[in-house]
Amino acid sequence: MEFAIVDIETTGGAPKYGGITEIAVLIHDGESIIREYQTLLNPEQAIPTYITGLTGIDNFMVRHQPTFEAIHDELWELLHDRVFVAHNVSFDYGFLREAFLKVGKELKTPKLCTVRLSRKVYPGMKSYSLGRLCESQKIEIEARHRAMGDAKATAILFDRMIKSDYQIINQSLKKNTGEAFLPPNFPHSKFKEIPTACGVYYMQDEHGKTIYVGKAINIRERFKNHFSGQLLPSLKQKLKNEVFDLKWELTGSELMALLFETLEIKRLWPKYNYASKLPKRLFGLFHYEDYSGYGRFQVAKITKFFKPIESFFSMEEANTFLKTGIETYGLCPKLCGLRKVNCEPEDLLRCEGACYFTEKPKEYNTRVSEFMEKIKDGQKEILIKLDGRNPRETAYCMFESGMLSRFAYLENDELTDDIPSQLDLVTQVPETYYILRQYIHQIDPEQIQVLEINP
Repeated sequence: MEFAIVDIETTGGAPKYGGITEIAVLIHDGESIIREYQTLLNPEQAIPTYITGLTGIDNFMVRHQPTFEAIHDELWELLHDRVFVAHNVSFDYGFLREAFLKVGKELKTPKLCTVRLSRKVYPGMKSYSLGRLCESQKIEIEARHRAMGDAKATAILFDRMIKSDYQIINQSLKKNTGEAFLPPNFPHSKFKEIPTACGVYYMQDEHGKTIYVGKAINIRERFKNHFSGQLLPSLKQKLKNEVFDLKWELTGSELMALLFETLEIKRLWPKYNYASKLPKRLFGLFHYEDYSGYGRFQVAKITKFFKPIESFFSMEEANTFLKTGIETYGLCPKLCGLRKVNCEPEDLLRCEGACYFTEKPKEYNTRVSEFMEKIKDGQKEILIKLDGRNPRETAYCMFESGMLSRFAYLENDELTDDIPSQLDLVTQVPETYYILRQYIHQIDPEQIQVLEINP
């Protein structure tokens, strides 16, 4: 049995879109290295500056080098009938498989990952990165982050492992454990523990810090998809390098998972949960009385210092709502902040002269009050009943002005008539209103109870 020990340098972390800038292959016959191959490659795309900073390979160095298409026949002969070996093998194999597909060949060879082999030979280490392993085994890396330097270090490490216990090779090749997609520092035993139920999960780094929070109907399948699919390849590679552990909380339903995920992201602010794609309720409708005694309205951004009488996702949505109120209750567009000057004569069919002081504040404010009462009527508290995490419990969520304000999982044999008092307060965040709007029509009306706002 012969092994092709491979290391590549690339323009980035996504096989489908990145290019290979350098490749090194060492052929090992089980006893020693019998052949070496190395070349720079023209990736036919620009090399990012941060990659140059890491590898030292720049655009000038590769502009006259061969393309992958030019060397693929020679490389195919080196790889196609040998066991493919690499440190974090999915990365190197993924790039080369994609590159061969582009020239009409499909790479299908057995694979061995020296990260996973080293876990079995050197159990208990905090990190199985190539640098840390070589440091612990006193293996010198001649040129770090260059293909031949890393390939030679990997070859020495591989040679030591197979000579200490050659059976691990046969066991690893014969046993289809399904580990190939997992992050190199994430144990397969932990993957087996991940539930297939609905809930929220927390990816953690080597220090136990949460770096990503997600939700899933099937947590185990969703975790696998983070690393085995083509979705968000840049994020996938970052997570793959940093994930050491996974925690989770079951939620019982997808709606509860979405709501809880939103709360947890706001609480923890994990570094790889980028700015939320959900719209935020950043604009509010405010009411005040001016020095002449007229009730006025103003649309503005919401701040923590002033509470609006109604909130909206956008300025446009707020203005549309306000215009409907103006037309319905005969309010003055200027006093509602939609005009900077007094109303024109043709507008007086709506405006009854408040901006000219011909309508007295008392008469005008009667209609202002009617508008505000209508707004309050649309702000009833809602209590929603959802499936619990097991048959013995039920989840209850309370929404105030559309936002989640309380929730809890209650044991069915401990329910009282005053369920809201049994729920836990949560920090209200605008995204929960958006989630409710998306799901409210999917919920059985019998699961929804409308409550009166407490005075």
